[in-house]
Amino acid sequence: MTPPVTVAADPGPFPLPEGKVALLVIDMQRDFLLPGGFGESLGNDVGQLQRVVPPLARVLAVAREAGLLVIHTREGHLPDLSDCPPAKLRRGSPSQRIGDPGPYGRILVRGEFGHDIIDELAPAAGEPVVDKPGKGAFYATGLQELLDDAGITHLIVTGVTTEVCVHTTVREANDRGFDCLVLSDCVGSYFPEFQRVGLQMVSAQGGIFGWVTDSLSVLPVLLPSLLPPSAVPSPV
Repeated sequence: MTPPVTVAADPGPFPLPEGKVALLVIDMQRDFLLPGGFGESLGNDVGQLQRVVPPLARVLAVAREAGLLVIHTREGHLPDLSDCPPAKLRRGSPSQRIGDPGPYGRILVRGEFGHDIIDELAPAAGEPVVDKPGKGAFYATGLQELLDDAGITHLIVTGVTTEVCVHTTVREANDRGFDCLVLSDCVGSYFPEFQRVGLQMVSAQGGIFGWVTDSLSVLPVLLPSLLPPSAVPSPV
């Protein structure tokens, strides 16, 4: 059996076993990224998240060309908010809370324009979209079954925000036995300090939750044709 190729990462090489790797794109939704949306209504600088879009779009294109399973997630709730706990409903400014009208429809409500994924990263036909009511992508969703049915053991994790939904999902995945590689330039936070510390927390203590690298390290491994033949990584 040929050993999997690996990606240089912190705290060490991350393996990409053939047929067992999926790209997870977390919550790249209009409500979080667009000016005037829910994220900005909380006083956040959405430009901090928008800088993630170009490198993530490149990773998404390469993952598709390489034949990886691509899974998107969206955080949001049923129109009657029956799946949104009171503690979460109280978050936000009094005039713009989950379920309230916003410039992109009712905030974080499934089926609304703002709940959907930004155009630049729109799911392709056949790519699963997991709607989740919480921060983590495994809670009250079918993600576990989807990954198990596809034989996935390793996740390349991207999306927003680093310290909230990305972190929660990586922790959940780690507890379920998945190996996670977080792409530092393809995840984002409204707060630069949270971004820095959040990434450090993933790979600390020998990779307590997972591995961290950047898109420039993983792209030529996913698709060796991006490199000249002499520079194609060999399996190790």
